[in-house]
Amino acid sequence: MTFMKYLTSATAVALVAGAAAVPAHAENITYFTFESLADDPLLALYVEKYGEKPNVKIFADEDEAFTSMLAGYKPDLMGPCSYEFERWREAGLLQPIDVTKLAFWDKIAPSLKNIPGAMKSETEAWFVPQYWASTSVTFRTDLAPEYVDKPSWGILWDPKYKGRVSAIEGVDDTVTLTAKHMGLDPYNLSPEQWEQVQVKLRELVANSRVVSSDQTTIAQGLASGELVAAITWSDSYGTLKSENVPVGFMQPPGGVFNYVCGYVVHKEATEWERLYTLMDAGLTNEAALHLVENYSNGSANVEAMAAIPQETLDAAGLIADVDAYLATGTFQVRMPNKDEVVKSWTEIRAGL
Repeated sequence: MTFMKYLTSATAVALVAGAAAVPAHAENITYFTFESLADDPLLALYVEKYGEKPNVKIFADEDEAFTSMLAGYKPDLMGPCSYEFERWREAGLLQPIDVTKLAFWDKIAPSLKNIPGAMKSETEAWFVPQYWASTSVTFRTDLAPEYVDKPSWGILWDPKYKGRVSAIEGVDDTVTLTAKHMGLDPYNLSPEQWEQVQVKLRELVANSRVVSSDQTTIAQGLASGELVAAITWSDSYGTLKSENVPVGFMQPPGGVFNYVCGYVVHKEATEWERLYTLMDAGLTNEAALHLVENYSNGSANVEAMAAIPQETLDAAGLIADVDAYLATGTFQVRMPNKDEVVKSWTEIRAGL
């Protein structure tokens, strides 16, 4: 949505409401999500209806968001991924969503609705899917050409690039990727294997320039050449590629990690009309095109994906069939003993 269109919508709402009416922001909701999920095309339907954007607060990863909410922060709508929402539900942070009120529910891929734990009943969901994507290593193909034809996550431990690689703070990405690179099942580690993974994580920290979930910082480091390789989500790769930075998104033997992210509602949220509108906004055809073109992410809306030209999907490294895409790698699920893993990884990053 252009600024002029947004301004026109906002002005029209203000004129209709009248000076004596309650300001629209009095009923506005807060959306707690990843940075890229607050782009204008993903909010357009909401702005069109209410003449204002939702309040937006950004989190770098779900561990940060979880800690904030446990400490008392109360947003209305949140945007975690499917491997995380059950932890939030068990902590008593969520309330179910009446899916019959969602305009695009019938257009969401059936397999995404059937993610374990997502549904409370046939008409109530704890988690509404919005998009699907991948985690791997984004690297500068011009600075590390030897990895172009032989992709390997081993680049993160390559002494040649000491101080020029980066990892993500979130355990769901870095810990699982490390374990898989070692040939281990990241979701079924024995105590001895977990000890081995921790040794490898310490080596990764020692070889890294930075460990951060701030994808903007990581993308800037890759764009400048300060970083040669980094664990990223596919949206960072998509952004860099669209800016003509010479990068690749590694597809090593065994595939990458795939995941699905979406919406959950805080237990104390009450503005349901606005909540449904904001969830609908992220599932429109326009939202799907934005996700594909700018972030190499696919929409959960199968009809929207089917409407995107094949050349656009090819450029993003995607296919329209979400089930076929997710089958090409390891689907991220909830980590056993996650709180313990978070504690250990935090200590490792701190040099303990």
